[in-house]
Amino acid sequence: MTTGAITPRLFTLAYPLVLGNLLQTFYNLADMFWVGRVNDTAVAAVSLMFPLSWMFVSTAMGITAATIALVSQHVGAGNDRRADHVVAQTTLLALAVSVVLAAVGFAVRHDLLTLMGARDQVFVEALAYIEVVFFTIPLTFLFFAFRSSLQGAGDTKTAMWLMIVSAGFNVVFDPFLILGWGPFPELGTQGAAVATLVARFIAAAGGIYVLLRGGFGVQLRVRDLRPHPEILKKLVGIGYPATIDGWARSFAAVAMASLVARFSVAAIAAYGIGVRMMSVSWSVAGAVGQATATGVGQNLGAETPDRAVEVTWKATAGTMGVLFAAAAIVVAFPAAAMGIFISEQAVIDEGIRFLRIIAPSWAFFGGVMVIQGAFRGAGVTKVAMVLSFLSRWIFRIPLAVVLAFAWVVTIPGTTTSIAALDMGVRGLWIAYATAAVLSFAVAVGWFTLGTWKGGVVEKPADRTPGD
Repeated sequence: MTTGAITPRLFTLAYPLVLGNLLQTFYNLADMFWVGRVNDTAVAAVSLMFPLSWMFVSTAMGITAATIALVSQHVGAGNDRRADHVVAQTTLLALAVSVVLAAVGFAVRHDLLTLMGARDQVFVEALAYIEVVFFTIPLTFLFFAFRSSLQGAGDTKTAMWLMIVSAGFNVVFDPFLILGWGPFPELGTQGAAVATLVARFIAAAGGIYVLLRGGFGVQLRVRDLRPHPEILKKLVGIGYPATIDGWARSFAAVAMASLVARFSVAAIAAYGIGVRMMSVSWSVAGAVGQATATGVGQNLGAETPDRAVEVTWKATAGTMGVLFAAAAIVVAFPAAAMGIFISEQAVIDEGIRFLRIIAPSWAFFGGVMVIQGAFRGAGVTKVAMVLSFLSRWIFRIPLAVVLAFAWVVTIPGTTTSIAALDMGVRGLWIAYATAAVLSFAVAVGWFTLGTWKGGVVEKPADRTPGD
Protein backbone atom coordinates (compact mmCIF):
# COMPACT_ATOMS: atom_id res chain seq x y z
CA MET A 1 0.00 0.00 0.00
CA THR A 2 3.00 2.36 0.02
CA THR A 3 3.63 2.46 -3.76
CA GLY A 4 1.72 2.33 -7.03
CA ALA A 5 -1.85 3.32 -7.92
CA ILE A 6 -4.00 3.49 -4.79
CA THR A 7 -7.40 2.37 -6.05
CA PRO A 8 -6.43 -1.07 -7.43
CA ARG A 9 -4.21 -1.78 -4.41
CA LEU A 10 -6.98 -0.72 -2.05
CA PHE A 11 -9.43 -2.94 -3.91
CA THR A 12 -7.04 -5.92 -3.75
CA LEU A 13 -6.65 -5.43 -0.01
CA ALA A 14 -10.33 -4.71 0.69
CA TYR A 15 -12.27 -7.26 -1.35
CA PRO A 16 -11.21 -10.32 0.71
CA LEU A 17 -12.16 -8.41 3.86
CA VAL A 18 -15.50 -7.46 2.32
CA LEU A 19 -16.18 -11.06 1.30
CA GLY A 20 -15.10 -12.35 4.70
CA ASN A 21 -17.37 -9.92 6.52
CA LEU A 22 -20.24 -10.64 4.15
CA LEU A 23 -19.81 -14.35 4.84
CA GLN A 24 -19.97 -13.60 8.56
CA THR A 25 -23.13 -11.60 7.93
CA PHE A 26 -24.47 -14.32 5.64
CA TYR A 27 -24.41 -16.95 8.30
CA ASN A 28 -26.02 -14.51 10.74
CA LEU A 29 -28.75 -14.06 8.14
CA ALA A 30 -28.91 -17.84 7.69
CA ASP A 31 -29.48 -18.19 11.44
CA MET A 32 -32.34 -15.70 11.21
CA PHE A 33 -33.78 -17.39 8.10
CA TRP A 34 -34.00 -20.82 9.72
CA VAL A 35 -35.03 -19.52 13.15
CA GLY A 36 -37.82 -17.69 11.33
CA ARG A 37 -39.14 -21.13 10.33
CA VAL A 38 -39.71 -21.92 14.03
CA ASN A 39 -41.91 -18.99 15.16
CA ASP A 40 -41.87 -15.25 15.79
CA THR A 41 -40.93 -15.77 19.46
CA ALA A 42 -37.71 -17.49 18.41
CA VAL A 43 -37.00 -14.64 15.99
CA ALA A 44 -37.58 -12.08 18.75
CA ALA A 45 -35.25 -14.00 21.10
CA VAL A 46 -32.38 -14.16 18.61
CA SER A 47 -33.03 -10.54 17.63
CA LEU A 48 -32.73 -9.45 21.25
CA MET A 49 -29.45 -11.36 21.58
CA PHE A 50 -27.87 -9.99 18.41
CA PRO A 51 -26.58 -6.78 20.06
CA LEU A 52 -25.05 -8.82 22.88
CA SER A 53 -23.36 -11.18 20.43
CA TRP A 54 -22.10 -8.16 18.52
CA MET A 55 -20.65 -6.81 21.77
CA PHE A 56 -18.34 -9.84 21.95
CA VAL A 57 -17.26 -9.38 18.32
CA SER A 58 -16.74 -5.65 18.91
CA THR A 59 -14.57 -6.34 21.94
CA ALA A 60 -12.40 -8.71 19.91
CA MET A 61 -12.12 -6.14 17.15
CA GLY A 62 -11.21 -3.46 19.68
CA ILE A 63 -8.45 -5.48 21.30
CA THR A 64 -6.93 -6.34 17.92
CA ALA A 65 -7.25 -2.82 16.49
CA ALA A 66 -3.87 -2.02 18.06
CA THR A 67 -2.43 -5.08 16.29
CA ILE A 68 -3.38 -3.71 12.88
CA ALA A 69 -1.82 -0.33 13.69
CA LEU A 70 1.41 -1.77 15.14
CA VAL A 71 1.96 -4.58 12.63
CA SER A 72 1.19 -2.38 9.60
CA GLN A 73 3.47 0.42 10.78
CA HIS A 74 6.30 -2.02 11.67
CA VAL A 75 5.97 -3.65 8.24
CA GLY A 76 5.93 -0.25 6.54
CA ALA A 77 9.07 0.72 8.49
CA GLY A 78 10.83 -2.61 7.76
CA ASN A 79 10.68 -3.97 11.35
CA ASP A 80 9.45 -7.51 10.52
CA ARG A 81 10.70 -9.22 13.68
CA ARG A 82 9.01 -6.63 15.88
CA ALA A 83 5.78 -7.36 14.01
CA ASP A 84 6.10 -11.06 15.01
CA HIS A 85 6.45 -10.07 18.67
CA VAL A 86 3.24 -8.04 18.39
CA VAL A 87 1.42 -11.07 16.92
CA ALA A 88 2.38 -13.31 19.86
CA GLN A 89 1.43 -10.76 22.49
CA THR A 90 -1.89 -10.12 20.74
CA THR A 91 -2.69 -13.84 20.87
CA LEU A 92 -1.84 -13.96 24.57
CA LEU A 93 -3.93 -10.88 25.40
CA ALA A 94 -6.92 -12.02 23.32
CA LEU A 95 -7.02 -15.41 25.01
CA ALA A 96 -6.79 -13.97 28.53
CA VAL A 97 -9.48 -11.32 28.01
CA SER A 98 -11.88 -13.65 26.21
CA VAL A 99 -11.81 -16.36 28.88
CA VAL A 100 -12.58 -13.81 31.62
CA LEU A 101 -15.38 -12.24 29.58
CA ALA A 102 -16.97 -15.61 28.80
CA ALA A 103 -16.86 -16.72 32.46
CA VAL A 104 -18.37 -13.49 33.78
CA GLY A 105 -21.04 -13.38 31.10
CA PHE A 106 -22.12 -16.97 31.74
CA ALA A 107 -22.34 -16.31 35.48
CA VAL A 108 -24.71 -13.34 35.10
CA ARG A 109 -26.67 -14.55 32.07
CA HIS A 110 -30.10 -14.59 33.79
CA ASP A 111 -29.78 -11.05 35.16
CA LEU A 112 -28.44 -9.87 31.82
CA LEU A 113 -31.46 -11.15 29.91
CA THR A 114 -33.84 -9.63 32.45
CA LEU A 115 -32.08 -6.29 32.15
CA MET A 116 -32.44 -6.40 28.37
CA GLY A 117 -36.22 -6.83 28.68
CA ALA A 118 -36.56 -10.52 27.76
CA ARG A 119 -39.79 -11.95 29.18
CA ASP A 120 -41.77 -15.18 29.18
CA GLN A 121 -41.04 -17.49 26.24
CA VAL A 122 -38.68 -14.95 24.67
CA PHE A 123 -36.55 -15.24 27.85
CA VAL A 124 -36.49 -19.05 27.58
CA GLU A 125 -35.48 -19.04 23.91
CA ALA A 126 -32.87 -16.30 24.42
CA LEU A 127 -31.32 -18.15 27.37
CA ALA A 128 -30.94 -21.37 25.36
CA TYR A 129 -29.19 -19.36 22.64
CA ILE A 130 -26.86 -17.23 24.74
CA GLU A 131 -25.67 -20.06 27.03
CA VAL A 132 -23.95 -21.67 24.05
CA VAL A 133 -22.75 -18.39 22.55
CA PHE A 134 -20.64 -17.67 25.65
CA PHE A 135 -18.47 -20.68 24.79
CA THR A 136 -17.73 -19.20 21.35
CA ILE A 137 -16.10 -16.05 22.79
CA PRO A 138 -12.48 -17.35 23.12
CA LEU A 139 -12.69 -18.81 19.60
CA THR A 140 -13.93 -15.48 18.23
CA PHE A 141 -11.08 -13.59 19.89
CA LEU A 142 -8.43 -16.00 18.59
CA PHE A 143 -9.74 -15.67 15.04
CA PHE A 144 -9.64 -11.88 15.21
CA ALA A 145 -6.09 -12.02 16.58
CA PHE A 146 -5.13 -14.09 13.54
CA ARG A 147 -7.00 -11.91 11.06
CA SER A 148 -5.66 -8.60 12.35
CA SER A 149 -2.09 -9.93 12.37
CA LEU A 150 -2.17 -10.97 8.72
CA GLN A 151 -4.14 -7.88 7.76
CA GLY A 152 -1.47 -5.59 9.19
CA ALA A 153 1.08 -7.41 7.02
CA GLY A 154 -1.11 -6.89 3.94
CA ASP A 155 -2.56 -10.44 3.62
CA THR A 156 -6.37 -10.37 3.68
CA LYS A 157 -7.07 -13.42 1.46
CA THR A 158 -6.11 -16.18 3.90
CA ALA A 159 -8.71 -15.11 6.47
CA MET A 160 -11.30 -14.91 3.69
CA TRP A 161 -10.78 -18.58 2.78
CA LEU A 162 -11.11 -19.63 6.39
CA MET A 163 -14.35 -17.65 6.64
CA ILE A 164 -15.68 -19.40 3.53
CA VAL A 165 -15.14 -22.80 5.13
CA SER A 166 -16.52 -21.68 8.50
CA ALA A 167 -19.60 -19.93 7.09
CA GLY A 168 -20.28 -22.84 4.74
CA PHE A 169 -20.42 -25.25 7.65
CA ASN A 170 -22.73 -22.95 9.60
CA VAL A 171 -25.15 -22.47 6.71
CA VAL A 172 -25.33 -26.18 5.92
CA PHE A 173 -25.89 -27.36 9.48
CA ASP A 174 -28.32 -24.64 10.62
CA PRO A 175 -31.52 -26.36 9.42
CA PHE A 176 -30.40 -29.75 10.74
CA LEU A 177 -29.83 -28.39 14.25
CA ILE A 178 -32.56 -25.73 14.39
CA LEU A 179 -35.43 -27.71 12.80
CA GLY A 180 -34.28 -31.24 13.60
CA TRP A 181 -33.70 -32.54 10.09
CA GLY A 182 -32.56 -36.14 9.74
CA PRO A 183 -31.17 -37.79 12.91
CA PHE A 184 -30.65 -34.46 14.72
CA PRO A 185 -32.94 -33.25 17.53
CA GLU A 186 -34.94 -30.05 17.02
CA LEU A 187 -32.97 -27.54 19.11
CA GLY A 188 -34.55 -24.27 17.92
CA THR A 189 -32.54 -21.20 18.90
CA GLN A 190 -29.98 -23.37 20.70
CA GLY A 191 -29.29 -25.19 17.42
CA ALA A 192 -28.32 -21.89 15.77
CA ALA A 193 -25.85 -21.25 18.59
CA VAL A 194 -24.34 -24.76 18.38
CA ALA A 195 -23.77 -24.39 14.63
CA THR A 196 -22.04 -21.06 15.30
CA LEU A 197 -19.85 -22.65 17.99
CA VAL A 198 -18.52 -25.34 15.66
CA ALA A 199 -18.02 -22.83 12.82
CA ARG A 200 -16.02 -20.54 15.13
CA PHE A 201 -13.85 -23.46 16.22
CA ILE A 202 -12.99 -24.26 12.60
CA ALA A 203 -12.03 -20.64 11.89
CA ALA A 204 -9.97 -20.20 15.09
CA ALA A 205 -8.10 -23.50 14.77
CA GLY A 206 -7.26 -22.81 11.14
CA GLY A 207 -6.08 -19.30 11.94
CA ILE A 208 -3.73 -20.38 14.73
CA TYR A 209 -2.29 -23.11 12.49
CA VAL A 210 -1.55 -20.55 9.75
CA LEU A 211 0.17 -18.21 12.20
CA LEU A 212 2.32 -21.01 13.64
CA ARG A 213 3.28 -22.20 10.17
CA GLY A 214 4.36 -18.73 9.00
CA GLY A 215 5.03 -17.62 5.45
CA PHE A 216 2.17 -15.11 5.35
CA GLY A 217 4.03 -11.91 6.25
CA VAL A 218 4.09 -12.55 10.01
CA GLN A 219 4.56 -15.62 12.21
CA LEU A 220 3.46 -16.73 15.67
CA ARG A 221 6.51 -18.12 17.51
CA VAL A 222 5.89 -20.08 20.71
CA ARG A 223 8.89 -18.53 22.45
CA ASP A 224 7.36 -15.07 21.89
CA LEU A 225 4.30 -16.00 23.97
CA ARG A 226 6.12 -15.16 27.18
CA PRO A 227 4.48 -11.92 28.47
CA HIS A 228 6.33 -8.88 27.18
CA PRO A 229 5.29 -5.90 29.37
CA GLU A 230 6.35 -3.20 26.91
CA ILE A 231 4.41 -4.64 23.97
CA LEU A 232 1.39 -5.53 26.12
CA LYS A 233 1.35 -2.00 27.49
CA LYS A 234 1.36 -0.59 23.97
CA LEU A 235 -1.34 -3.01 22.81
CA VAL A 236 -3.52 -2.04 25.76
CA GLY A 237 -2.70 1.66 25.45
CA ILE A 238 -3.64 1.79 21.78
CA GLY A 239 -6.31 -0.89 21.98
CA TYR A 240 -8.36 0.13 25.01
CA PRO A 241 -10.06 3.08 23.27
CA ALA A 242 -10.98 0.73 20.42
CA THR A 243 -12.33 -1.75 22.97
CA ILE A 244 -14.36 0.97 24.69
CA ASP A 245 -15.45 2.03 21.22
CA GLY A 246 -16.72 -1.50 20.58
CA TRP A 247 -18.51 -1.58 23.91
CA ALA A 248 -20.06 1.82 23.27
CA ARG A 249 -21.43 0.52 19.98
CA SER A 250 -22.58 -2.75 21.50
CA PHE A 251 -24.19 -1.31 24.62
CA ALA A 252 -25.88 1.29 22.44
CA ALA A 253 -27.26 -1.57 20.33
CA VAL A 254 -28.40 -3.31 23.53
CA ALA A 255 -29.98 -0.05 24.73
CA MET A 256 -31.70 0.40 21.37
CA ALA A 257 -33.00 -3.18 21.45
CA SER A 258 -34.29 -2.57 24.98
CA LEU A 259 -36.16 0.53 23.75
CA VAL A 260 -37.67 -1.48 20.90
CA ALA A 261 -38.67 -4.19 23.40
CA ARG A 262 -40.98 -1.64 25.06
CA PHE A 263 -43.26 -1.94 22.06
CA SER A 264 -44.48 -5.18 20.42
CA VAL A 265 -43.10 -8.59 19.51
CA ALA A 266 -43.61 -7.58 15.87
CA ALA A 267 -41.43 -4.48 16.41
CA ILE A 268 -38.70 -6.56 18.08
CA ALA A 269 -38.73 -9.12 15.26
CA ALA A 270 -38.76 -6.42 12.56
CA TYR A 271 -35.87 -4.63 14.24
CA GLY A 272 -33.89 -7.87 14.48
CA ILE A 273 -34.40 -8.69 10.82
CA GLY A 274 -33.77 -5.11 9.75
CA VAL A 275 -30.55 -4.89 11.74
CA ARG A 276 -29.35 -8.17 10.24
CA MET A 277 -29.93 -6.74 6.78
CA MET A 278 -28.26 -3.50 7.83
CA SER A 279 -25.29 -5.53 9.02
CA VAL A 280 -24.51 -6.15 5.34
CA SER A 281 -23.67 -2.45 5.04
CA TRP A 282 -21.60 -2.67 8.24
CA SER A 283 -19.74 -5.62 6.74
CA VAL A 284 -18.82 -3.70 3.61
CA ALA A 285 -17.92 -0.46 5.39
CA GLY A 286 -16.12 -2.23 8.23
CA ALA A 287 -14.02 -4.25 5.78
CA VAL A 288 -13.07 -1.20 3.75
CA GLY A 289 -12.29 0.57 7.03
CA GLN A 290 -9.94 -2.27 7.96
CA ALA A 291 -8.23 -2.07 4.58
CA THR A 292 -7.96 1.69 5.06
CA ALA A 293 -6.35 1.10 8.47
CA THR A 294 -3.69 -1.07 6.83
CA GLY A 295 -3.10 1.48 4.07
CA VAL A 296 -2.86 4.39 6.49
CA GLY A 297 -0.61 2.46 8.90
CA GLN A 298 1.84 1.29 6.24
CA ASN A 299 2.08 4.76 4.71
CA LEU A 300 2.68 6.40 8.06
CA GLY A 301 5.38 3.79 8.72
CA ALA A 302 6.92 4.69 5.35
CA GLU A 303 6.54 8.40 6.18
CA THR A 304 4.15 9.23 3.32
CA PRO A 305 1.17 10.79 5.17
CA ASP A 306 -0.29 12.53 2.09
CA ARG A 307 -0.75 9.11 0.49
CA ALA A 308 -2.52 7.96 3.67
CA VAL A 309 -4.99 10.85 3.23
CA GLU A 310 -5.63 9.87 -0.39
CA VAL A 311 -6.23 6.24 0.63
CA THR A 312 -8.87 7.38 3.12
CA TRP A 313 -10.84 9.68 0.82
CA LYS A 314 -10.92 7.16 -2.03
CA ALA A 315 -12.05 4.40 0.33
CA THR A 316 -14.78 6.61 1.80
CA ALA A 317 -16.14 7.70 -1.58
CA GLY A 318 -16.21 4.16 -2.97
CA THR A 319 -17.94 2.75 0.10
CA MET A 320 -20.63 5.41 0.18
CA GLY A 321 -21.37 4.92 -3.51
CA VAL A 322 -21.93 1.18 -3.04
CA LEU A 323 -24.13 1.67 0.04
CA PHE A 324 -26.30 4.34 -1.61
CA ALA A 325 -26.99 1.86 -4.43
CA ALA A 326 -27.80 -0.97 -2.00
CA ALA A 327 -30.14 1.29 -0.02
CA ALA A 328 -31.99 2.31 -3.18
CA ILE A 329 -32.78 -1.34 -3.95
CA VAL A 330 -34.01 -2.04 -0.40
CA VAL A 331 -36.17 1.11 -0.31
CA ALA A 332 -37.71 0.14 -3.66
CA PHE A 333 -38.57 -3.43 -2.55
CA PRO A 334 -38.86 -3.46 1.28
CA ALA A 335 -41.67 -6.02 1.50
CA ALA A 336 -39.75 -8.50 -0.64
CA ALA A 337 -36.66 -8.03 1.53
CA MET A 338 -38.58 -8.67 4.76
CA GLY A 339 -40.54 -11.55 3.26
CA ILE A 340 -37.35 -13.55 2.80
CA PHE A 341 -37.09 -14.00 6.56
CA ILE A 342 -40.64 -14.14 7.91
CA SER A 343 -44.23 -14.46 6.73
CA GLU A 344 -46.12 -12.72 9.60
CA GLN A 345 -47.70 -9.62 8.05
CA ALA A 346 -47.39 -7.48 11.19
CA VAL A 347 -43.63 -8.00 11.23
CA ILE A 348 -43.34 -7.28 7.49
CA ASP A 349 -45.35 -4.05 7.83
CA GLU A 350 -43.12 -2.76 10.65
CA GLY A 351 -40.03 -3.87 8.74
CA ILE A 352 -41.10 -1.82 5.71
CA ARG A 353 -41.27 1.31 7.87
CA PHE A 354 -37.87 0.48 9.37
CA LEU A 355 -36.15 0.03 6.00
CA ARG A 356 -37.66 3.07 4.30
CA ILE A 357 -36.49 5.35 7.11
CA ILE A 358 -33.09 3.85 7.92
CA ALA A 359 -31.73 2.46 4.63
CA PRO A 360 -30.95 5.90 3.11
CA SER A 361 -28.62 6.58 6.07
CA TRP A 362 -26.46 3.46 5.48
CA ALA A 363 -23.98 5.34 3.31
CA PHE A 364 -23.35 7.99 5.99
CA PHE A 365 -22.91 5.32 8.65
CA GLY A 366 -20.50 3.49 6.33
CA GLY A 367 -18.52 6.66 5.68
CA VAL A 368 -17.97 7.10 9.41
CA MET A 369 -16.72 3.50 9.71
CA VAL A 370 -14.14 4.02 6.95
CA ILE A 371 -12.83 7.22 8.52
CA GLN A 372 -12.67 5.49 11.91
CA GLY A 373 -10.54 2.80 10.23
CA ALA A 374 -8.12 5.49 9.09
CA PHE A 375 -7.79 6.81 12.63
CA ARG A 376 -7.18 3.27 13.94
CA GLY A 377 -4.50 2.62 11.33
CA ALA A 378 -2.76 5.75 12.53
CA GLY A 379 -2.97 4.43 16.10
CA VAL A 380 -5.22 7.34 17.10
CA THR A 381 -7.92 5.03 18.45
CA LYS A 382 -9.27 7.58 20.93
CA VAL A 383 -10.70 9.68 18.09
CA ALA A 384 -12.46 6.63 16.62
CA MET A 385 -13.84 5.94 20.11
CA VAL A 386 -15.16 9.49 20.49
CA LEU A 387 -16.87 9.28 17.09
CA SER A 388 -18.70 6.13 18.21
CA PHE A 389 -19.84 7.81 21.42
CA LEU A 390 -21.07 10.84 19.49
CA SER A 391 -22.95 8.73 16.97
CA ARG A 392 -24.69 6.52 19.48
CA TRP A 393 -24.80 8.06 22.95
CA ILE A 394 -24.91 11.76 22.11
CA PHE A 395 -27.02 11.62 18.96
CA ARG A 396 -28.93 8.31 18.59
CA ILE A 397 -30.10 7.25 22.07
CA PRO A 398 -31.18 10.70 23.35
CA LEU A 399 -32.99 11.39 20.07
CA ALA A 400 -34.70 8.00 20.29
CA VAL A 401 -35.99 8.72 23.80
CA VAL A 402 -37.22 12.19 22.79
CA LEU A 403 -38.92 11.06 19.59
CA ALA A 404 -40.41 7.71 20.56
CA PHE A 405 -41.89 8.12 24.04
CA ALA A 406 -44.39 10.35 25.84
CA TRP A 407 -43.03 12.50 28.66
CA VAL A 408 -43.00 16.13 29.79
CA VAL A 409 -40.20 17.89 31.70
CA THR A 410 -40.62 21.31 33.35
CA ILE A 411 -37.47 23.45 33.46
CA PRO A 412 -36.69 24.18 37.15
CA GLY A 413 -37.58 27.71 38.25
CA THR A 414 -39.77 28.35 35.22
CA THR A 415 -43.18 27.44 33.89
CA THR A 416 -41.66 26.24 30.60
CA SER A 417 -42.14 22.57 29.76
CA ILE A 418 -40.46 20.38 27.16
CA ALA A 419 -42.60 17.59 25.78
CA ALA A 420 -41.45 14.52 23.86
CA LEU A 421 -43.02 13.89 20.47
CA ASP A 422 -44.44 10.40 21.32
CA MET A 423 -43.97 9.07 17.78
CA GLY A 424 -43.81 5.48 18.93
CA VAL A 425 -41.41 2.96 17.41
CA ARG A 426 -41.16 5.12 14.26
CA GLY A 427 -39.32 7.69 16.37
CA LEU A 428 -36.62 5.10 17.09
CA TRP A 429 -36.05 4.56 13.38
CA ILE A 430 -35.84 8.32 12.68
CA ALA A 431 -33.30 8.75 15.52
CA TYR A 432 -31.13 5.99 14.05
CA ALA A 433 -30.99 7.63 10.62
CA THR A 434 -30.47 11.18 11.90
CA ALA A 435 -27.55 10.14 14.12
CA ALA A 436 -25.74 8.59 11.13
CA VAL A 437 -25.83 11.81 9.12
CA LEU A 438 -24.71 14.01 12.04
CA SER A 439 -21.81 11.73 13.00
CA PHE A 440 -20.56 11.60 9.40
CA ALA A 441 -20.32 15.40 9.30
CA VAL A 442 -18.26 15.38 12.52
CA ALA A 443 -15.97 12.57 11.27
CA VAL A 444 -15.14 14.37 8.02
CA GLY A 445 -14.33 17.59 9.85
CA TRP A 446 -12.11 15.86 12.40
CA PHE A 447 -10.14 13.88 9.83
CA THR A 448 -9.54 17.01 7.77
CA LEU A 449 -7.68 18.56 10.72
CA GLY A 450 -4.79 16.10 10.08
CA THR A 451 -3.76 15.73 13.74
CA TRP A 452 -3.39 11.95 13.30
CA LYS A 453 -0.34 11.91 10.95
CA GLY A 454 2.43 11.19 13.51
CA GLY A 455 2.20 7.37 13.76
CA VAL A 456 2.90 5.22 16.84
CA VAL A 457 6.11 3.25 16.11
CA GLU A 458 9.74 4.33 16.03
CA LYS A 459 11.38 4.54 12.62
CA PRO A 460 14.91 3.15 12.03
CA ALA A 461 17.50 5.92 12.40
CA ASP A 462 18.81 5.50 8.84
CA ARG A 463 15.41 5.99 7.16
CA THR A 464 14.68 9.12 5.19
CA PRO A 465 11.14 10.40 4.45
CA GLY A 466 9.67 8.64 1.43
CA ASP A 467 12.39 5.94 1.39
